[in-house]
Amino acid sequence: MANGRFYGTGRRKKSIARVYLMPGTGKITINKRDIDDYFGLDTLKLIVRQPLAATETTDKFDVLVNVHGGGTTGQAGAIRHGIARALLQADNDYRPTLKSAGYLTRDPRMKERKKYGLKAARRAPQFSKR
Repeated sequence: MANGRFYGTGRRKKSIARVYLMPGTGKITINKRDIDDYFGLDTLKLIVRQPLAATETTDKFDVLVNVHGGGTTGQAGAIRHGIARALLQADNDYRPTLKSAGYLTRDPRMKERKKYGLKAARRAPQFSKR
């Protein structure tokens, strides 16, 4: 594992996360705020830390993240994807672990577009016989 900065881009729905890994103590900073300040829910914090926990590198890297777009869940998923990609740059031996856990796969599910004649993507106007 070479010293320096490792970069990974993560995406989920409309969210894009630029993730930098640096050798350190395990501090996670998102948009210049601590992870505990940025995400209120513990489940989102858990999602972000999953790739680090799977590779047992929680205390080896400091994580610096710039993320924009989407909501909190999408941003957490994007950060997870970015961390997994950055870990690959740090050490390619993590690939089987990350791949089997599904952290390297970009989640293709997106918001479905609204269609004309409908109130939403699939929601039709209420039916009335008269």
